[in-house]
Amino acid sequence: MELRHMRYFLALAETLNFTRAAERVHVTQSTLSHQIRQLEEELGQPLFAREGKKVLITEAGRAFHERVVPILKQVDQAMGALKETPDDLRGELRIAATHSFNVQLIPLCLSVFMQRLPQVKVVVEELSGDQISEGLVNGNLDLGISYRPAIPRGLRFEPLYNEELKLIVASHHPLARRKRLRMVELNGARMTLLAPHFSTRQLLDECFAAAGAQPQIVAELNAISPMVELVRRTDLCSIVAENALSDEPGIRAIPLESPTPIRTPGLLWSQQAQRSPASRFMADTIRQVVKQASWGR
Repeated sequence: MELRHMRYFLALAETLNFTRAAERVHVTQSTLSHQIRQLEEELGQPLFAREGKKVLITEAGRAFHERVVPILKQVDQAMGALKETPDDLRGELRIAATHSFNVQLIPLCLSVFMQRLPQVKVVVEELSGDQISEGLVNGNLDLGISYRPAIPRGLRFEPLYNEELKLIVASHHPLARRKRLRMVELNGARMTLLAPHFSTRQLLDECFAAAGAQPQIVAELNAISPMVELVRRTDLCSIVAENALSDEPGIRAIPLESPTPIRTPGLLWSQQAQRSPASRFMADTIRQVVKQASWGR
């Protein structure tokens, strides 16, 4: 089934007249009739009943119509968005990401974006998830890359991929040679983690509780970079997304299980604010980069 088949079907379903439907889609009546027959053969059931010169839509046709309309609407919206993104587009795009994505994902996406829209100035901030949500709500940001907010607050969240969190230790740490570690084995372990108000920390606390482990949290920080540096210089361990490491020297990342802590990053934007063509193009760029690079997998 091709897109044209759905457009031909929709034209006939709305006019119930082969002549008018053919005029609407700019083909001959015989071409339209042939394409409809092809579609019916592929679906294995008649979509229209022909009684003399009268055309009636069947039950199967009505059911198909209900599904075709939203599909074509999405296709038309996508095509319209591309047409609204001219090469000479100018202005400013304000985006924010948490540290995990600002290390590798954002630079990759910016390199693609800037090649296509070199006249658009991009302002990138590295913020916490709560700060990103606040910036989107008050209109200071156009797009965010973060995790699903606990309170939606009029924000739209689109999942991008699943992200596994791993234990990190210095290369000289006793656990550095382990290939895998169960969460319960971190009972009593000296650790540095994000502060309790971070959603990632809350997820880890839930995982520790599920495993029956009580690590010894000796340092709580509000950013990933200093936490990684602290792990490198001490006997402490931590848990972060591997994407946040960017090939850090002297650091070993070890998979965790029972349970495996997993987060789902995604795109965030305000449902109230009108999205600019540059914002839509950046969102599409991020989707493509994530898909092509198999990010998080």
